[in-house]
Amino acid sequence: MPRVYAVKYAERDARRGEHFLGGDPHDVPMPMDYFVWAVVGDDETWVVDTGFGTLDATRRNRRLLRTAAEALATIGVDARAVTDVILTHAHYDHAGGLQHFPAARFHVQEREMAFATGRPMTEPAQAHGFTADHVAALVHLLHAGRVVFHDGAEEVAPGLSVHLLGGHTDGMQVVRVETGDGALVLASDSTHYYENFETGRPFPIVYDVDAMIAGWTTLRALASDEDAIVPGHDPLVLARYPAAAPDLGRVAVRLDTGRC
Repeated sequence: MPRVYAVKYAERDARRGEHFLGGDPHDVPMPMDYFVWAVVGDDETWVVDTGFGTLDATRRNRRLLRTAAEALATIGVDARAVTDVILTHAHYDHAGGLQHFPAARFHVQEREMAFATGRPMTEPAQAHGFTADHVAALVHLLHAGRVVFHDGAEEVAPGLSVHLLGGHTDGMQVVRVETGDGALVLASDSTHYYENFETGRPFPIVYDVDAMIAGWTTLRALASDEDAIVPGHDPLVLARYPAAAPDLGRVAVRLDTGRC
């Protein structure tokens, strides 16, 4: 069975009202963590998402703690040798480190590429989450034969599948992994925080609210239980799962062994 990791690479200060559609009556801090994920088997490693770099960190006032490649190195994964990367969607913090994976193919929903290069990008509210240079880099990779398109739910390797949810972006996909403890779902930004899907309150950066809400039902159906749904940006992930190594408690955790 594979080992599944969440690795933190960046963070930002934020408040509760920023994380719920319509705001929140409690004006208190609610920090945000940024992760990449890795599914490490005996014969191959799949990485999920690629982080962002110093330029986006500066422009968007985020604290970049380490690049995606440096983050993965903490769990013994060499980004240069990775052959397959799943992009859950093309926002800057998920597709901003493509260059760290020179040997990889990038798996993306066809609808996400159409979304990121189409008419919705004429609307600032939709375009805000994307960095044009990252989208252009993905187009260049497409022409180099290094983009694999998916259409809905598809198995990409034994026990590893992608599932189109939409909502946050039109082509938002999540990753299901069969582990020794059952089916784990890397939910990415289909739910930024546990609280978004647990209380039915959408994150405010959203393309289709109905699809986001319906996606939470799909998350629950895909996972062996609700505890096996891993949100995309919640600092609680580092508290709820065991450290990948004794010195990595605030950097990398094992997701396949169940919650602490």
